[in-house]
Amino acid sequence: MRALLFAGQGSQRRGMGADVFDAFPDHCALADDILGYSVRDLCLRDDGDRLRLTRYAQPALFTVHALTYLAQRAERGEPDVVAGHSLGEFNALMAAGVLDFATGLRLVAERGRLMGEADGGAMAAVIGTGLAEVERVLAAAGREDVEIANDNAPTQVVISGSPQGVSAVTRLLATAAPAVRCVPLPVSAAFHSRDMAPAARRFADTLARVELSPPRLPVIANVTARPYPRDTPVADLLGRQIRSRVRWTETMAHLLDSGVEEVWEVGRGRTLTGFWQEVRAARRGASPAPRAADPAPARAGEAPAAGPVRTAAAPVPSAAAEGPPAAPLPPAATAAPSRGGGRGAHRPGTTLGSARFREVYRTRHAYVAGSMYQAIASTDLVVRMAEHGLFGFFGTGGLSLDRIGAALDDIERRLPPGAAFGMNLLHDMADAELERATVDLFLRRGVSHVEAAAFTRVTAPLVLFRAKGARRDAAGAPVAARQVLAKVSRPEVARQFLAPPAPGLLAALVAEGALTRDEAAVAAELPVASDLCVESDSGGHTDQGVALALVPTLRRLRDRAARATGGEPVRVGAAGGIGTPEAAAACFLLGADFVLTGSVNQCSPQAGTSDAVKDLLAGLDVQDVAYAPAGDLFEIGSRVQVVRRGTMFPARANQLLDLYRRHEGLEAVDARTLAVLERTCFRRPVAEVWEEVVRHYRDTGRPQVTRDAERDPRRRMALVFRWYFADSTRAALDGAKDNTANYQIHCGPAMGAFNRLVEGTALESWRRRDVDAIADLLMTGAADVLAAAGTRTAPHPPS
Repeated sequence: MRALLFAGQGSQRRGMGADVFDAFPDHCALADDILGYSVRDLCLRDDGDRLRLTRYAQPALFTVHALTYLAQRAERGEPDVVAGHSLGEFNALMAAGVLDFATGLRLVAERGRLMGEADGGAMAAVIGTGLAEVERVLAAAGREDVEIANDNAPTQVVISGSPQGVSAVTRLLATAAPAVRCVPLPVSAAFHSRDMAPAARRFADTLARVELSPPRLPVIANVTARPYPRDTPVADLLGRQIRSRVRWTETMAHLLDSGVEEVWEVGRGRTLTGFWQEVRAARRGASPAPRAADPAPARAGEAPAAGPVRTAAAPVPSAAAEGPPAAPLPPAATAAPSRGGGRGAHRPGTTLGSARFREVYRTRHAYVAGSMYQAIASTDLVVRMAEHGLFGFFGTGGLSLDRIGAALDDIERRLPPGAAFGMNLLHDMADAELERATVDLFLRRGVSHVEAAAFTRVTAPLVLFRAKGARRDAAGAPVAARQVLAKVSRPEVARQFLAPPAPGLLAALVAEGALTRDEAAVAAELPVASDLCVESDSGGHTDQGVALALVPTLRRLRDRAARATGGEPVRVGAAGGIGTPEAAAACFLLGADFVLTGSVNQCSPQAGTSDAVKDLLAGLDVQDVAYAPAGDLFEIGSRVQVVRRGTMFPARANQLLDLYRRHEGLEAVDARTLAVLERTCFRRPVAEVWEEVVRHYRDTGRPQVTRDAERDPRRRMALVFRWYFADSTRAALDGAKDNTANYQIHCGPAMGAFNRLVEGTALESWRRRDVDAIADLLMTGAADVLAAAGTRTAPHPPS
């Protein structure tokens, strides 16, 4: 048997529904008439941040989930039984024929309005213990102003009530069990509690005026955790839902008792699937894996039943109005791919690599999803990793400060305060001001982790980021407030990161008031980097290094530096070419403290590139990549590794570099060659390209660049050729169907290796390759490889 589960409030996000709106124009027009505004614009643009408000979030989610179900039903067929978490119950009733789309949307809009008007309560997610313990503490406390709102899973409960009562109970829970984590939820009222009785009565009046049919499929009610009785009006139970406990653990248990073997979840993420896995594991007597350390609060959302409460390791709660959604399961209890790539029960997390790395980055694997420029490592990727107890860096390369700030806004809206994520800091030799402005932005916004990339030397902005907030602990030891993971491929660069900042840099930052004397004094005892990532030959910019040589070499440099300073050793990780469990295992066998992946993550639903690129990537083999000039460092001949299958970019880019090296200016290029370039690379006259270049530098406040180039023919030629690299990147990111031959796609052979790994499995389709699933497949598989080889899971002393 198969059950269909609908997520609740809290799973909303800007951009949702983009893949289904065009397929259902009549439904969208009907929704607009009912709501009095464009649901498409609300979901895709969210002007005014309305999706944070329950009155907008609930009808938007109902619409998107309804259309998603209709789109998937043709392919996946009918389920045997349906259930929905809080708000999701309305979608479940629609799937079972109890109400049609229009009726369901009208009811949800009224429900959202009533819940959005509630005020004066509080809620908190209790993570790490179950219903019995929470009820025991509530009884011992004698608090009648606090009750259970959601019983989401064996290790997650949500309480609801007065602010004073919730605060008192969370303190008692934290005292009684130090391993328990209580996460306050940013809601305006005590949803799913007796305080919602007035709203429930008003909603029951609304239900009484609506004709609801008996369900044609079993629908499990939140209120009873049993199917709606066929001889009892649906409105009787549905009217009580707003003020009643969401009995989700019991619902999952009932599905198991009924013979359900598979669940199909509609909604962002796999929170409900995770709850299912946790209950099933408990039923089988398996111990659920521990949650990632230091879970953070979730954004407010629907009531506790509506969606997951976001912790650093789990998905976010439901929308603010209804209460916290169901908090996600511990990452190790969620569904994940098995070694062969199929999705089966998630196995316990591995102990590969550095335990200290997992602690500092609050991740269940010593594994990082690295940044990919132009937001290919997107906010969706970062949020997805954090929700599943993993760590990712957002790709800032090539973005303006405004776009970086907007990305931080998006991440902060979707993750709770303190959630673990990082931002890329890309060194630009030609624009030191942008680097400093980016660091200043990170400091203002409280960013605590950066991935430092393309640095050939330690710069003042990087030192400022590392040193800001540095202090001494109670024993007088230096402690950094911020982590720098530096990607390096050369020993001379690694040495700079393994050492403390140059005294002159610290003194200059103190003189300008950017650092205090105390911060500078502490920073003088700390290495610039907390972590070094050895970057072997990889997608994008590459020195074509070899991990077999680089990792041991830089580990020895690290060990010598640690002996000299006596401080905590810098952790050394590995990146480049990691697309299989065997490759990850090899890195750990070499002594890596962690691994960082790139190419494989851009062929995932969360990657910020076009579907056309993902389709192309999913068909690559290991030989389908090549080297080409790097556009940002075109004149000095730096190289990137790119896709060559299905695109002419490598050949054309190398032709441009050859022309640049052989000619003093465009005027020296023969007319026939120039005509070919205009037809194939530029697809417009060179004069138009130059006009665009001039406009770009003018609009970005650097008009002098093109003024100088007007007097230097070779420089002008370089800027025209560099335009091609920017345009080819845009074409790939946008999925321009008329320009596929010029797609520039940074990628290494790891992509082809991963494709071969998952061939014939559920992950063969990139649409199922969620970034957390990729991480779990590689890491649990690496542990299997090492175990099969008789190797200890920690092949070197943990750092």
